[in-house]
Amino acid sequence: MSQVQIGILNMVAACVIWGLSGLYYKLLSHIPAIEILAHRTLWSAVFFTGVLAVQGRLRVLGSLLSDGRQVITVALAALMIACNWFFFIWSVGAGRATEASLGYYIFPLVAVLLGRVVFGERLSPAQWAAVALAGCAVAVLTLGLGVLPYISLILATSFGIYGVFKKRIAFGPIVTVSGEVVLLTPIALIVMVFFATPEGAGLDRVLAVGTEAGLSWRDMALLMFAGPLTATPLILFSAATHRVPMATVGLVQYINPTLQFLVAALVFAEPVTLWHQIAFPMIWAALALYSWTSLRQDRAARRLAMQSSTDVVVPQSSLRDGSAKP
Repeated sequence: MSQVQIGILNMVAACVIWGLSGLYYKLLSHIPAIEILAHRTLWSAVFFTGVLAVQGRLRVLGSLLSDGRQVITVALAALMIACNWFFFIWSVGAGRATEASLGYYIFPLVAVLLGRVVFGERLSPAQWAAVALAGCAVAVLTLGLGVLPYISLILATSFGIYGVFKKRIAFGPIVTVSGEVVLLTPIALIVMVFFATPEGAGLDRVLAVGTEAGLSWRDMALLMFAGPLTATPLILFSAATHRVPMATVGLVQYINPTLQFLVAALVFAEPVTLWHQIAFPMIWAALALYSWTSLRQDRAARRLAMQSSTDVVVPQSSLRDGSAKP
């Protein structure tokens, strides 16, 4: 099996885990989303630092957290991913997973727009058309349902801004996410101590696990599982991006929102209105247009790179000493 094939399998596995993660959070829908987020942060920090310890890379994490400028950027990225995680968890528990899936469909187009605004990246006419079509889909939902699909927009925008901050961090994805959850852990612990339900504060219920006053062992195990559930697809995704062309990565990523949508519609039986039936095909058409343009650009870049490599001028001295071969 080639490295590209291994990369694609890693990418598919990561997207399948992300796409089906709504099933996991639905099992915890009786627990407040903010408390689930606190546990996800805490157990992710434990898991990620454990992975780095096994890899012997805790010093790299220390270097990241000791760099003043980088820490500020990591902290801002952490706030964005925490916002994204919270609204996804909340949407599943509130019966709005369909809106969440729409958000992750919109995200690539939001990322393109942010690239234009923040980094001055040029957009082709086809990419502008894709962004405009996505905007029309949001307008259709807003007019049809009488309310702005704010969950979708928050998820897409928070993840897009998260990506902007990530581009400014000079460390690998595993190390940076480890830094993010480590910085968020004190906030998670504060939430667990002070956020209370009628059954008591989160930390009290953890300490009394297995009793009438605490969480059940099932819930505790599920909450702890949030660590590896968060880390595993990210590790797979990171491994894939080193082996697979970015255009392919972009296409395979659509598995995630597609599975989210199918889970919401078929498993959670959430209503898919006429307005959803109009808006979703518009989003899919926008993504098809965007993906087609991305593939063309990727192929053109590779052809240019191959042409440049064949047009290298070989120095005469190399020809004389026999170091250059046909």
